[in-house]
Amino acid sequence: MSDRSARRGRDARRTAREKSGAVSKLFITRNVPLLELASLEALEMVEANADLILEEIGIEFRDDEEALALLKGAGADVKGTRVHFPKGLCKSLLATAPAEYTQHARNPARSVQIGGNHTVFAPVYGPPFVRDLDNGRRYGTIEDFRNFVKLAYVAPAMHHSGGTVCEPVDLPVNKRHFDMLYAHMKYSDKPFMGSVTHPMRAQDSVNMCEILFGKEFVDQNAVMTSLINANSPMVFDGTMLGALKVYARANQACIVSPFILAGAMSPVTALGTLAQVQAEVLAGGALTQLVRPGAPLIYGAFVSAISMQSGAPTFGTPEPTLVISAAASLARRLNLPFRSGGSLCASKVADAQAAYESANTLNATVLSGVNFALHAAGWLEGGLSSGYEKFVMDCDQLAMMQRLSEGYDLSDNGQALDAIREVGPGSHYLGCAHTQANFETAFIRSNLADNNSYEQWEAEGAQDMPMRANTLWKQWLNDYEAPPIDPGIDEALNAYMDERKASFPDSNV
Repeated sequence: MSDRSARRGRDARRTAREKSGAVSKLFITRNVPLLELASLEALEMVEANADLILEEIGIEFRDDEEALALLKGAGADVKGTRVHFPKGLCKSLLATAPAEYTQHARNPARSVQIGGNHTVFAPVYGPPFVRDLDNGRRYGTIEDFRNFVKLAYVAPAMHHSGGTVCEPVDLPVNKRHFDMLYAHMKYSDKPFMGSVTHPMRAQDSVNMCEILFGKEFVDQNAVMTSLINANSPMVFDGTMLGALKVYARANQACIVSPFILAGAMSPVTALGTLAQVQAEVLAGGALTQLVRPGAPLIYGAFVSAISMQSGAPTFGTPEPTLVISAAASLARRLNLPFRSGGSLCASKVADAQAAYESANTLNATVLSGVNFALHAAGWLEGGLSSGYEKFVMDCDQLAMMQRLSEGYDLSDNGQALDAIREVGPGSHYLGCAHTQANFETAFIRSNLADNNSYEQWEAEGAQDMPMRANTLWKQWLNDYEAPPIDPGIDEALNAYMDERKASFPDSNV
């Protein structure tokens, strides 16, 4: 096949995808009411309890004397590494954090709006393993990492390139962040996340962004998001604090996000978990504003439960939905963007369990008003695996959520009275002018669901959803075309990485 023929084939497939209704959007702007499950009484109760935690119990800030000095200087009571916050101190410090901000992409047309009534979908983050139907479960490599970056770039309903889409374990731990960040910069022009596994790796991320965007632009604009996890319950360690300070000082966004498995890392009850989450976010978020007032901050809450019989994490259950909805309300009361949810499941493969657990979490994510949805596609095995088939299956549902968020069309076309007049009683709408005019966009069409007859399904190979997803992700990679990047910037990025890698030995820590 000639290059020209292959290009025509890719263009035709891309056009078909766009006509299916899964059209690329920069981010979601919600036009539907929020799902607010917590009463005002419950929210005020959580806020009061969080204030008690901050004042009476305190939060540990370990291995970071600068953080302790900043907090003490702001009026906190510091005893060793334990910090007690007078009532109202954290909230007053958070007043400088923006309620909404733009994360800029290297392609300005891909920049996203974080906060307000917007939702941004980002891929799975952190798994050491990957899985597909052909090769099963295995350790991730830098090739897998690049593949997931490319898939996120191609996926119409994915707004963000994400961060550690899988761990490339074939590279040294202390140097892999260079190749990971470069993959986001090279193979996508969507926004991305920086490294947080060591303060110097966070600084490398900032330095590489200064090469990509320009030093002055980075100082004045958010071009990266970072995931700063509390070591729940109620501890921030030196690694996370160091990364937080690097990003906040550089005016880059920090998601201060407790990672909660309720029953192990927080109380078993929703209100107890929420009070702890609120306290941890307030404490970590306050530090970002002491480092640099006005630095972008996202209120984060990753919350799941555990099986009280085995201790294993569970997903898609009612309790985390209650927490997500209330935490979203708490974030709005603080005037902060909110991160939570995703397409989470405990299933090891892309099966029915994966589908319903992910759907339960994703519905709560979108309807509760989550602004930044990490793990929106690809999550398997409680976050231990990034699944190729699961990734495109989840992206199919993200497109559905995108359409749901559009809400109702109140225009004359949406009311469709002309169609009702034309058809009248006892006929059908298949051939009327309104149906013909809206034929291609009336209903979103899944890239993966099979709605044909049994006989046609059987004649086409009797494929189930994972088999069709296997074909689709390979097609997406085949269709992939890298976005252009300035050759001089690309050269400078590679020179920086080569120099830095040569300056210290490989290490697996």
